[in-house]
Amino acid sequence: MSNVTRHVLVVDDENLIRVWLESHLADAGYRVTVTEDVARARDAFAQTAPDAVLLDLKLPDGSGMDLLREFRETDPDLTAIMLSAHGDISTAVEAVKSGAYHFLEKPPQLEDVLITLEKGLETRGLKRTVSGLRRQAGWRFAGIEIVGRSELMQKIVDLVDKVGASGGTTVLLRGESGVGKEVVAQAIHARSDRAEFPFLEINCTALPEALLESELFGHERGAFTDARERKQGLMEFADRGTVLLDEIGDLPAGAQAKLLRFLETRTFKRLGGVRDITVDVRIIASTNRDLEAAVRDGSFRRDLFFRLNVVPITIPPLRERPEDVMPLAKFLLDKLTTAMRRPARSFSREALTMLERYAWPGNVRELKNVIERAIILEDGPEVLPAHLPDELRPGMSALDLEPGYTLPAGGIDLEMLERDLLRQALQRTRGNKTRAAELLGLTRDTLRYRIEKYGLVGEQPG
Repeated sequence: MSNVTRHVLVVDDENLIRVWLESHLADAGYRVTVTEDVARARDAFAQTAPDAVLLDLKLPDGSGMDLLREFRETDPDLTAIMLSAHGDISTAVEAVKSGAYHFLEKPPQLEDVLITLEKGLETRGLKRTVSGLRRQAGWRFAGIEIVGRSELMQKIVDLVDKVGASGGTTVLLRGESGVGKEVVAQAIHARSDRAEFPFLEINCTALPEALLESELFGHERGAFTDARERKQGLMEFADRGTVLLDEIGDLPAGAQAKLLRFLETRTFKRLGGVRDITVDVRIIASTNRDLEAAVRDGSFRRDLFFRLNVVPITIPPLRERPEDVMPLAKFLLDKLTTAMRRPARSFSREALTMLERYAWPGNVRELKNVIERAIILEDGPEVLPAHLPDELRPGMSALDLEPGYTLPAGGIDLEMLERDLLRQALQRTRGNKTRAAELLGLTRDTLRYRIEKYGLVGEQPG
């Protein structure tokens, strides 16, 4: 913002001071209004809504301190700089307690006035930016939902509620690409007392190490070649909120060391800075990498892993919770048709069956893409099997280039084959569902779902 767009109100009963300030502030590019007493200052403040006030403590018709309190009731972010020829420590302390940004003795030095005014207005701008982000965060995350009816996802929902209420506990989200780690992070933020403050995220693979460090911790002017001005980092900007570090397993070694120090102290220095800055930020890290293997091969710090792994949450892939496919598909269909301003649609029974039988190697992200494609390319009130891509059809997966079994020339009844394999596994393990699930390469929850789907509950031995 240029100075010409910023308005300063000067209130002082000394004509020489008023003229001097008006001239030099105008030369610095500010719009300036000058008044000499309380009554005129009230009128000028109401009419012009200034960004900053230079205010004398002693005025002919009242107290500058009282006027300061009135002004700040109207504009709590007002930059107020108090002036007095009778300055002492007690007066300065009282002025600051009443909301003054700073206190200058008269006659003030021009450099002091300009520097104090600039820093005060910068602080005002940052407060308003953060307030805007807080309002945005309030509506953005108010409706975050974790969709799923499986026992696995219900356990995660319970964990999210507990972690959300835990204050600033660090969380490590693990799972394959596309399972919804970002949604879980947003849900933790939304269910915490940090919800009205910023939720910010950064992909640790998207930037080189020097820029990544600048994004996290900020930099001072001149810290590197292109650092033409001071910049706040995400940690500073998200004070009292949440920062999601996506793909934490790819964090460069230098940044790992600085992140570890921050997690231990919640304190950091901007690049090129000398002053410690302390903030209150919850860190949520996410990864699809095997961090234990990365610790063993030396690419990830052991001490950082332990600092991040305070509350680990592993989100299972979609193939391990097929009972979640239907509610997820319906949720995404409603959400996407609304966002794309398309008529409401539903799935045909056959289309839902296709969605449930597919393995979803790309997880929820792949499911969302399939549904979005059907909405864009096809019309009609229902999503039909013909609207779904070929890879969802049995035996047509583009990822299965070398199938392990040869399809008989006469074809097979896939449901009958699956039912028979389930029955054999249960008979071989004498009804032990855990061992049966291991034989079939399934989770216990998935096995239970398929037993119920094929009506095998009464056929389980002993």
